[in-house]
Amino acid sequence: MNTEHPITPPEELVEEWGKTVLIDYSDTHWGYEQILCAMAARWGADQELEACCDTLQRHAHWDLAVYELMADRRPKPPSLKEQAIAALNEIEDHMLEPTNQEKLIRRALEQL
Repeated sequence: MNTEHPITPPEELVEEWGKTVLIDYSDTHWGYEQILCAMAARWGADQELEACCDTLQRHAHWDLAVYELMADRRPKPPSLKEQAIAALNEIEDHMLEPTNQEKLIRRALEQL
């Protein structure tokens, strides 16, 4: 029987985190511990989210719900393409009509 809590990070993962955090440790600074705890909390939250998504897929077959749950709980920053199109939209909002150059840029961005 496994008595370890499922959100407890494996020892190898804790060692990996420890090796990636290079901070000048002193008695007055707790930076290392804070970063390590934040990484552990993120890892635990990710494990819980994956378990929730697995449960939805197994019991409800709600693939769309799983996708939306992941998108809401772990949003990805907009891609460079999405940022560029949003910037172009903003520019065009301040003009009467888009120029030929703007139309060309939009077509090129949408093909990426």
